[in-house]
Amino acid sequence: MTLLALNPSGLLSELYISFWIPTAVLTAALVIKLPTIIRLWRDPLLRAVGGLLLLACAVFVFCTPSTIAGVNRLTGVPNISAPWCYSLITAFCGSCLLLIITWRNGLSDRSAATRRAMRWVISVYSGVIAALWALFLLADAPEERLRDLDTYYATTPFMREEILLYLVAHAVACLITSRLIWNWVRTEGLDAWLRWALKLLGAGYVLNLIFDAVKLIAVVARWFGQDLDWLSTNLAPPVAALSAILIAVGFILPHAGQYLHDRWRVRLAHRQLRPLYRLMRTVSGEGVPFVLRATPELRLTRRETFIRDVLLPLARHIDTGLGRRSHDAALALGHPPERARALAAAVSILDAIETKARTPEPAEPAAGPDTTDLLQEIGAVSRALRRPDDIEAVRARAAAPAESVAVHE
Repeated sequence: MTLLALNPSGLLSELYISFWIPTAVLTAALVIKLPTIIRLWRDPLLRAVGGLLLLACAVFVFCTPSTIAGVNRLTGVPNISAPWCYSLITAFCGSCLLLIITWRNGLSDRSAATRRAMRWVISVYSGVIAALWALFLLADAPEERLRDLDTYYATTPFMREEILLYLVAHAVACLITSRLIWNWVRTEGLDAWLRWALKLLGAGYVLNLIFDAVKLIAVVARWFGQDLDWLSTNLAPPVAALSAILIAVGFILPHAGQYLHDRWRVRLAHRQLRPLYRLMRTVSGEGVPFVLRATPELRLTRRETFIRDVLLPLARHIDTGLGRRSHDAALALGHPPERARALAAAVSILDAIETKARTPEPAEPAAGPDTTDLLQEIGAVSRALRRPDDIEAVRARAAAPAESVAVHE
């Protein structure tokens, strides 16, 4: 514990998050969004999302020490990766603001104020990028630094101004973006997936502010002759990586969350229809042919179609009087109305199957009762079949003499 207290960078090194982890998460977010972006390329909101994710991936690819060394070696200019990485970070900041302006105001709001705000963001951050390159050309930074350039050159003329400029530009953009996002989270009527996505995005941008704060503290400490380089070298990188992961997941969540939720609902509905499907197989003698490549939606549709196709011929054997008595019996037993309807339908179907087994099929099928409601409630009926004890209790009560049935009030 004493050693860790004396050397906090040792502990932070153990907590370091590789830059390739957020890069992988950001790339996954971009891949998930890419088909929609290509299909709806004219949508400026989707273009803004695509541009932001692409820039975020580029930031972590080019800010990795191994890539920094490769770019420096390829160009033959020591530390040229500095203005390049700073430019990517600044462009990412501008993209964040443009995205929020587009996302918040919507496509229908193309007012003069909105267009003016977008032009202001583009011009200011383009000017910052130009200033970063100009300051680098004026600076004298001959010694290559892969991990601690910000603090090593914190007191070097022109490099000092360049480092301060990119940190301030980044902090201002993150502050505005996070404030807009957290104000948006409190808006009424948001979709649950969007609300959670905004919370993750807001947390990600707050972590970006922490990144800027620790970087600035380390740089300013250098100005006063103090050494807090571990803040910039060991604490800032994992904070930035965690921030990128939260932002990437924030962009993925509305799309992936809704997709997984829909898949779960389809599979759940398919599984809940199994009791009624098995019962219908005993009537028809066969089931739905297995198809290896069938999608979950297709399997659900085929199972629903099979159940309805078997139920239709059973209609003429359904005893509507028994259905009414079963409904009253279910209510008398304390079941809620929806559950009572499902139990009554299950009793009617079981009785119809037994009647069909005892009665020969007529040459000319007679018209049966209206089964529209029954066909629409096959899910509820199937769930009712999972509780045979409840069905037997309803059947017994419905079959009792009418005067002995106390109808539920």
